[in-house]
Amino acid sequence: MHAPHPARESRAARAPRAGAIALAAAALLVAPHAGATNGDQMLGLSAIQNGMAGAVVAAPQDAVTLLVNPAGMAELATQEVRFDLGVGFLNPPRKINGNDSDSNLYMMPAGAVNFRVGPKLVVGMGLGGLSGMGVDFADTVGAPGLQAVVTTKQFFKVAPGFAYRVSDRLALGATINLNYQSLALATPAFSLPQNQVFGWGLTAGMVWHLNDAVQLGASWSNKQRMGKFEWNTPDGRFAMRMDAPQTLAVGVAFRPMQGLLVEADVKRIWFSDVLDRVAIERPAGYAGAIPPAMPFGWSDQTVVALGVQKDLGDRMQLRAGFNYGKSPIGPEDVNANFGSLAVVEKHLALGLTRRFTDRISGSLSWVHAFDNRVTSSVGPANTIELKQNIVNFQVAYQY
Repeated sequence: MHAPHPARESRAARAPRAGAIALAAAALLVAPHAGATNGDQMLGLSAIQNGMAGAVVAAPQDAVTLLVNPAGMAELATQEVRFDLGVGFLNPPRKINGNDSDSNLYMMPAGAVNFRVGPKLVVGMGLGGLSGMGVDFADTVGAPGLQAVVTTKQFFKVAPGFAYRVSDRLALGATINLNYQSLALATPAFSLPQNQVFGWGLTAGMVWHLNDAVQLGASWSNKQRMGKFEWNTPDGRFAMRMDAPQTLAVGVAFRPMQGLLVEADVKRIWFSDVLDRVAIERPAGYAGAIPPAMPFGWSDQTVVALGVQKDLGDRMQLRAGFNYGKSPIGPEDVNANFGSLAVVEKHLALGLTRRFTDRISGSLSWVHAFDNRVTSSVGPANTIELKQNIVNFQVAYQY
């Protein structure tokens, strides 16, 4: 399935097979990249959420909760409008057999605005970069049959939604997710220009106060159905679809004393439904190297997150958290995931918020994903390795 080295055959010999080579490389190398840290899912989308290591389902604290648990909009102390805007910078050094990818810095924006339209109803709109990076092995990677390759992949979500306070103890919310995904690939022998697709899905959530000290939260997103990436090549038309997985998160938040918040969340991500095997549509009668499906072999993932927040006076909050999710890529699937490298498991988070005025505040967070490597147990003993650092900045305005 791998492209032959340019030095071993003429340009004329390569040309008729460019389509087959391109799709083989795309299928192998462009599984969702580790632009996030729980598989291809971000821990959080804002500095506040990342400072809690993603443990924010039960006690939402910013307008960006619309993208995680939309019911949380009803929990915010918004009189009329709250606006949160932030940006994250991801540094994910990654290796295959000790060879470094050259591209190691990515920017991920996120923001949301909430409008209170009545004592019980809040509406809003949010935008978030859920994943987006690539690999840049511009020189030949030390893996059997793998050539130099550069890929980019982005996934954004725009979500209008609402939250409704059913009672003093219960809030419900939902969003319609309008998704955008792009993909590009280049090797020494060929290139696939950027391809864009759109899709949609739903998210629903709830927050329930058991008493003044304890509250529960839950959020569910269905499988986000995306359009098909399509390429017209000399061999014919090839296409594949890369949907986003269904997720379910539940959490409990506890306030043991004034100014102290502790939250624990559990999240289930059904990767096997979308990334166990990715089907490839091929031209009728095609008998080349590209199979009808690529066996990426991703397993479902259970994520556990713990976050703590402490108020320091009226204008400062400090946060810390820990997040763990077993890699969805096992040793048996390493050789099918050279472009994914989504193997980090343990994450440490720190964050703070400073309120400058009654209406304006700023937040900062840092998440470190500890180095993890996985060596193939099937076929060539290749090793993929990843660690991450993510810094987020956020500004909030409310009145």
